[in-house]
Amino acid sequence: MTHGGPVLRATTDVGRPRIIVVDDDEDVCRAIGRFLRARSFHVATECSGAEVLARLREEKFDLMLCDVRMPEMSGIEVLTHALQIDSQLAVLMLTAVDDAATATEALSQGAFDYLVKPVALDTLERAVERALHRRRLEIDRANVEWIIREEAAQRTEELERERRNLRAMSVGVADALINAMEAKDAYLLGHSRRVAELAASVAEALGLHVDQVEDVRLAGRLHDVGKIGIREEVLNKPGALTPDEFEHVKTHVDIGMLILAPLKHMPVVLQYVLDHHEHYDGSGYPRAIAGDQITIGGKILAACDAFDALTSRRAFREALEPRATIEHLESHVGQLLDPLVFSALKRVVLRRKTLTFLDDELSLGNSAR
Repeated sequence: MTHGGPVLRATTDVGRPRIIVVDDDEDVCRAIGRFLRARSFHVATECSGAEVLARLREEKFDLMLCDVRMPEMSGIEVLTHALQIDSQLAVLMLTAVDDAATATEALSQGAFDYLVKPVALDTLERAVERALHRRRLEIDRANVEWIIREEAAQRTEELERERRNLRAMSVGVADALINAMEAKDAYLLGHSRRVAELAASVAEALGLHVDQVEDVRLAGRLHDVGKIGIREEVLNKPGALTPDEFEHVKTHVDIGMLILAPLKHMPVVLQYVLDHHEHYDGSGYPRAIAGDQITIGGKILAACDAFDALTSRRAFREALEPRATIEHLESHVGQLLDPLVFSALKRVVLRRKTLTFLDDELSLGNSAR
């Protein structure tokens, strides 16, 4: 990934730095220009701030020698505007008055040095050489920083692409397991997809960040993968489970975490999956944690899992209508369900009237086990 070239450029005349002198005294301009040309510099001169700024917009210079006291536009104003035009321009200020306050202002505005006229020619030459050397160092540093930023951005993009590919591959494998698991039980068919979409809608209604919404959606897709390890006669049992059978069903969370363990690059998603059967009052499993100990994703999945179970047909009962399901779940707020999460679920369901992602032909049912 590239963004053009380095922020700063080297001199346009290799080996022959370009200098522009601005002073309202033409004699000063000529004298300085003649001296610097004799030192192998390319020199241009202007007699006003407006003229030098127009020149800077058209041509590239390495250094500007600027008088402080000029009519119409002061040297400080010229300095400020010049650096806005070309931030890499080295600037030396020249003045006939040794004014500490003005010198301080000029240096604070970006001037490299402040020279008092009449300036000895050898002093002027050394100041010019110092300014050009400092400019070259700043250009080199800026170019190195640009290269580092570019390489870092490129590597970051590569890592992000690798992360996305790894995530997609991992989810693809888990998806295949989920499809195999849902194929074992007609009442589970489509359950994970429906929970994932509803959970993402609830997360969005809660104002979660877009990345959190996606983590919740993905956790919803993966939350029941562990049921592939549950015995079919228990998974498909049409009636109530015995205590032993229920304990067996509860192991699907641990089985799921073992299956998903290689997805270490998605720790938040895994935590949401781990928490999806925890209850707000602490009566859930596998850790029996309560309230704020449960991740927001776990709370959302618990609510959406329960909603989908009740709105899906089972062998021993018909599916409830969404509105009736919300009325039923409201009695479990503060016990099974987090109040804020339930409120968001209620808004989502009632806003949709009927959930667009509920496929009547596929929603054969599901257990909230």
